[in-house]
Amino acid sequence: QVRLLESGGGLVQPGGSLRLSCAASETIFTINAMGWYRQAPGKQRELVATITRGGNTNYADSVKGRFTISRDNAKNTAYLQMNSLKPEDTARYYCNAVVNYGLSSPFEYTYWGQGTQVTVSS
Repeated sequence: QVRLLESGGGLVQPGGSLRLSCAASETIFTINAMGWYRQAPGKQRELVATITRGGNTNYADSVKGRFTISRDNAKNTAYLQMNSLKPEDTARYYCNAVVNYGLSSPFEYTYWGQGTQVTVSS
């Protein structure tokens, strides 16, 4: 089992910044990828950003140029630096981690954090 511990959410004004952190519990298995998703009330959960163990990143079009995902493999921690925040960024943000369980062949399982609320309002 991999537990994800999130922090950094809160209330900020438009144009402000927040830095989210997601620390995965110790595991002997490899965490292939980590990412951030968000869900606003009445909306579907959507991808925000992902990062592979090798550092390849992927961003939603709505956050490109404003958000940056990073990862510290030694600490099993992912970060999401959010700049130039807009009211439409308001959502609950969820961290995930894709773990590779090397059984008879590679097998992946995705874990999710409990979410952290980000509210952008003046």
